[in-house]
Amino acid sequence: MSPIPALAARSFSNRFNKTRPANIYLSQLTDRVNPIAPEWQKQTYRNLILESISDSVKLERLSGSDSGIVEVKLDRPGAKNAIGKDMLGCLQRYLEIVNQDSSANVLLISSSLPRVFCAGADLKERRTMNPTEVRFFVNSLRSTFSYLEALRLPTISVIEGAALGGGLEMALSCDLRICGEDALFGLPETGLAIIPGAGGTQRLPRLIGKSIAKELIYTGRKVDGRDAMAMGLVNYCVPAGGAHLKALEIAQDINQKGPMAIRMAKRAIDEGLEVEFSSALALEEECYEQLLNTKDRLEGLAAFAEKRKPIYTGK
Repeated sequence: MSPIPALAARSFSNRFNKTRPANIYLSQLTDRVNPIAPEWQKQTYRNLILESISDSVKLERLSGSDSGIVEVKLDRPGAKNAIGKDMLGCLQRYLEIVNQDSSANVLLISSSLPRVFCAGADLKERRTMNPTEVRFFVNSLRSTFSYLEALRLPTISVIEGAALGGGLEMALSCDLRICGEDALFGLPETGLAIIPGAGGTQRLPRLIGKSIAKELIYTGRKVDGRDAMAMGLVNYCVPAGGAHLKALEIAQDINQKGPMAIRMAKRAIDEGLEVEFSSALALEEECYEQLLNTKDRLEGLAAFAEKRKPIYTGK
């Protein structure tokens, strides 16, 4: 896959590439906003979006048999992918673009940098902020990760190297986590006399249990990939350098399933866990009902009877 710079709407052929540029998404988005607008107005709108996106995050879309798999790559090498204001704004906008793209079925979040996923918040930038600015930034970070968690499509974080502070909180906001053995996880905030403020105190105990989460947060202890796997923090721990391949394998498996069924399964699980059991079962029934009259359900039955792979369209 070749990265797509976020700051230039370049025109090039995709015939020999596995990815499609981010401006394809922007074109689709502007068409939805006003499909009958003159082309110059649409181009102006696309340019405004592109000019507001920094190059610290890149968006890639796979094609061919992997069409439907989208990847957001963190790419801030000078700061080990530390999240500053520009990077956060870029991440927010790309997540919105992906969420509005009906052709996207699975999202990978990864790093372009070797041996680092995300070092957390940009503390050099943080030192220049007053308390009001810090509050606004942390609230924005928290809301962005909540938006990531609530995306309609499955999300997979691909972790090689350090995922610390806000980097771990980002990974916790994804549905699945795949790491290499050299991954390093931690929430070191108490060492800075603060607490994890972007969901870490809530998502970590829900994932690995209250007691272990408290120990990790109280002490700031870091754990490697194997320990993370043992405590249920990640779904898979593979040899160093192999996390992306494993994540892509899982994404490909998900991408072959009925898109509407995957979305309804995600909704039933996520929302069901937040209510009491009888209400959760009612939610499951509601989600199932939404799939009964779909073309995909009939295609699945026909493919089973005809002993062939189904061709799902998300309808």
